[in-house]
Amino acid sequence: MRSIELFAGAGGLGMGLHKAGFQPLLVVEWDRFCCATLRWNKQRRVESLTDWHLLEGDVRAVDFSPYQGQVDLISGGPPCQPFSVGGRHRAYADTRDMFPAAIRSVRQIKPQAFLFENVKGLTRAAFRSYFEYIQLQLEHPELVAEVDEDWSEHLARLRQHHSSGSRSDLHYRVVAQVLNAANYGIPQRRERVFFIGFRDDILVDWVFPAATHSLDALLWEQVHGDYWERHGVAQASRRISSRMLERAQRLTMQPPTQPWRTVRDVLRDLPDPETQPELAHEIANHRFQPGARSYPGHTGSPLDEPAKTLKAGVHGVPGGENMLVRHNGSVRYFTVRESARLQTFPDSFQVSGVWSEAMRQLGNAVPVDLAYVLGTHIAQRLAQLQPLRKLG
Repeated sequence: MRSIELFAGAGGLGMGLHKAGFQPLLVVEWDRFCCATLRWNKQRRVESLTDWHLLEGDVRAVDFSPYQGQVDLISGGPPCQPFSVGGRHRAYADTRDMFPAAIRSVRQIKPQAFLFENVKGLTRAAFRSYFEYIQLQLEHPELVAEVDEDWSEHLARLRQHHSSGSRSDLHYRVVAQVLNAANYGIPQRRERVFFIGFRDDILVDWVFPAATHSLDALLWEQVHGDYWERHGVAQASRRISSRMLERAQRLTMQPPTQPWRTVRDVLRDLPDPETQPELAHEIANHRFQPGARSYPGHTGSPLDEPAKTLKAGVHGVPGGENMLVRHNGSVRYFTVRESARLQTFPDSFQVSGVWSEAMRQLGNAVPVDLAYVLGTHIAQRLAQLQPLRKLG
């Protein structure tokens, strides 16, 4: 199946969708550091990136009309700073809001489906009206704002058009939902909102895939299973918080889901970059970064839970973030390689730039394996169905 990837960043979303069967005709990214990372991995023939046609430039300057009728899926993560807890919270007043460009691509290409990702902050009460505005534009991409029309006036027209039941124009059925990546086997508590839409001439009743992993299953494994033995952790070094232990003791039977994956699960075979620098230097992107320290409310990620959300930040990695907490309470920053694993990038993938720049790219990425889960479900729906009418 054919796709176009917008706002590609370090490539996590696109790589996961490629694994799910989507071949991108075009990949667009404006950030030169992200483009350097993508080109380097393409040159090294990293799987999923070999055949990417990368365009370094502004999505707003791209004419997508030549791709009409050629694309099954448009995907991307429009820049999220307008809605991020770590951003400036300007939303529709922020020139970095790239949703208008994403919606224009849908209007010009008329794909069978689209997938857009953004931060959970977009769903906050303060942005409720703008969240509705985004969703209605995605549902009715041809009902564009008129010259000098305020966004709230455009929203009123969209509401009226939507409630009228008229479907003669291009229309998508859109479902939006906040997903926690940990619930799908990603070793990170990462909540993001996903917009998935199918063109209304395609009979698809989309439901997001059910969670496959859970905290309760992890607690069961740690209390009743072989978690600690499997990792060779001595009794004295086993750490379960009193709150989590109380929750575990309330479980009366083993949950049907798989356990959340922990930091220890995915980093167990990597040498500690601080205490084993000679071994660490043999692994790409695995260098010790000094200066880690805890702050109130920012104490790092425990080894035996999924990591806290990797952060990018407007002005670099915030203090107290992207850190590992050892069993003795000491902290250190995750290396780039460790962070890539927490985002489920393959070890063959390398990130260009110094630590802070590489962490920014990874902090903004969609976990590869989460993109694969969603992409697989979308691909299955598209493979099973035929359009009822031709658009364009």
